[in-house]
Amino acid sequence: MSNPVSLELHHRIAQFLYLEASLLDDWRFRDWLDQLDEEIVYTMRTTVNAQTRDRRKGKQPPTTWIFNDNKDQLERRIARLETGMAWAEEPPSRTRHMISNIQVSETDQPNVFAVRVNYLLYRAQKERDETFYIGTRFDKVRRLDGEQWRLLAREIVLDQAVITSHNLSVLF
Repeated sequence: MSNPVSLELHHRIAQFLYLEASLLDDWRFRDWLDQLDEEIVYTMRTTVNAQTRDRRKGKQPPTTWIFNDNKDQLERRIARLETGMAWAEEPPSRTRHMISNIQVSETDQPNVFAVRVNYLLYRAQKERDETFYIGTRFDKVRRLDGEQWRLLAREIVLDQAVITSHNLSVLF
């Protein structure tokens, strides 16, 4: 990552990301939505295994979207969870979002910062249903007036090529 930021700015962005993770873990989804920019782009593609020789040539197998959401779509997902009729979340998942290796750099947009984090999302549901999602997130955060922050973009890259979970109803 080029153009690293000051330690103070890095700390403030890390605190914003930690708050966001705790809101998701505590099922405070409306508060989480308030942390999203109106222009949010929230994406995850399938992960595929490519041969080394193909990667060197720049050839990538085709992928498909798992998530390609904007704020309206995320609001609808949250509204569905709140109805109690989202059967994939009965009983509700217990999650723990862990992020590390936070790297922050400036972008060519004023008050917008690129953030790369490694994450582990642990999900438990029912008595023996446990899933781990591990990967990298490429986020963009926007600083508003004062010390307000908003998540502008999130690209989720899973390390797993095969998702063994029975559904993907959790938020990353």
